[in-house]
Amino acid sequence: MSEHKTTEMLQEEALKFWNDIEAKKAAGKVTPKDRTSIPPQEMPSQEPEVRAHNMSEVALGYTETQARVEAERCIQCGGAPCKKGCPVSVPIPEFIKKIQEGDFKGAVDTIKQTNLLPAICGRVCPQEKQCQSFCTVGKMLKAPEKAVAIGRLERYVADWERAHNQITVPTPKPDTGKKVAVIGSGPAGLTVAADIRREGHSVTVFEAFHKTGGVMVYGIPEFRLPKEIVAKEVENLKKMGVEFKTSFLVGRTETLDQLLDNEGYDAAFIGTGAGLPKFLWIEGENLIGVFSANEYLTRSNLMKAYDRDHADTPLYEAKRVAVFGGGNVAMDGARTALRLGAEKVYCVYRRTRAEMPARAEEVAHAIEEGVDFHFLENPTKFIGDEKGKLTGVELLSYELGEPDASGRRKPVAIPGTEHVLEIDAAVVALGNDSNPLMAQTTKGLEVTKKGNIIVDPETQKTSIPRVWAGGDIVLGAATVILAMGEGRRAAASMNEYLAGK
Repeated sequence: MSEHKTTEMLQEEALKFWNDIEAKKAAGKVTPKDRTSIPPQEMPSQEPEVRAHNMSEVALGYTETQARVEAERCIQCGGAPCKKGCPVSVPIPEFIKKIQEGDFKGAVDTIKQTNLLPAICGRVCPQEKQCQSFCTVGKMLKAPEKAVAIGRLERYVADWERAHNQITVPTPKPDTGKKVAVIGSGPAGLTVAADIRREGHSVTVFEAFHKTGGVMVYGIPEFRLPKEIVAKEVENLKKMGVEFKTSFLVGRTETLDQLLDNEGYDAAFIGTGAGLPKFLWIEGENLIGVFSANEYLTRSNLMKAYDRDHADTPLYEAKRVAVFGGGNVAMDGARTALRLGAEKVYCVYRRTRAEMPARAEEVAHAIEEGVDFHFLENPTKFIGDEKGKLTGVELLSYELGEPDASGRRKPVAIPGTEHVLEIDAAVVALGNDSNPLMAQTTKGLEVTKKGNIIVDPETQKTSIPRVWAGGDIVLGAATVILAMGEGRRAAASMNEYLAGK
């Protein structure tokens, strides 16, 4: 494991490059070769042995010097290929140019032309698979990991704006008298609310939970996305005039039809996410101590069960925890287990690290913090005691065969390799399906066999007039930025409809 560098060490390294850049600027100009010779700036973070036992944010963010140096790596190439990789089409070269000029407020305002949630996206979006995968610098160096750190720069300017109390919100156009209902306050719903409110329409967001933010508050841990940041983004929407109604479960409190027909809403957007957990369906899965990732993370994130002195929600005390899965949710579950007091945390995945869908950064952080990965293994049954409490899990070893439909090599079981791992808690993190409530309570709403709402991919229109949908309820479990992209498409179509109504 490489030496952990402190913020001070990273700042000192950045200063050397900054002084070199300034000298070259004074002498004439900085060439593309000069820019690509600057190494990517490493994000300062808490020391692994410290952060594994607290809920504070792991990544500490760039210093100003680091942000300026990283921005100087951008060669402002023609065509803006990075923008093509962004689901909400953020003007990436333009905002990075502002950072190069030292205009941080101008940079964040440029981002907000298409994305009102930069502090969130800068933290949790998989930029390495989206905008940064198109970066010319990464291609020139033949090293995708050396692309310009677009996400970290986005985070920096968003945090700068908040820290300097310079947050501004768009001024909506004059009221139109039209009303829109947004169901769900996750990333898709918040994006729709912002874009529709900009046009002067009245917007009410209905949230089933007692707190707003959707998956950003119940799914993503505090150490990756502080909840105060989500709350601040919601507060900005309230300043724009968006109304929020919490503890309002559409389909139970009132149906969608009642909102449209009785409450006078002119249009509605469904952004209820994918909150129905998938299970292993193996023996012993109903034992005490076996959790879905949804329940495990919701207890900690939304209900703050980790705050034992103040939270009403109890935690299940466990010393040896196994998490099953290889995605970001599995990493969140494993790293949360450490912070909740587990002495040993295992992550069991039936393929190898190379096939894991989780972000490389999250996997690296988990390894640094002490998570023990069991690759090429899968559970066959859970084992319990006479009181019905989990005591272990039987695992079967695997090897990789030929690629499957996803392009990843298919795991093939090795008969006779069963072995037992002693644990007292298990977290099943295999993804989620869509909650069937909306389909069950809304006549004429067409869904797939998996329960995802069927929409027109160009407009996000559903099979019901005046109703649009987007995010995980359409895509299945995806990412924050993809949900926001769907929200932007839906809002554009809804605004067009409302303008012509």
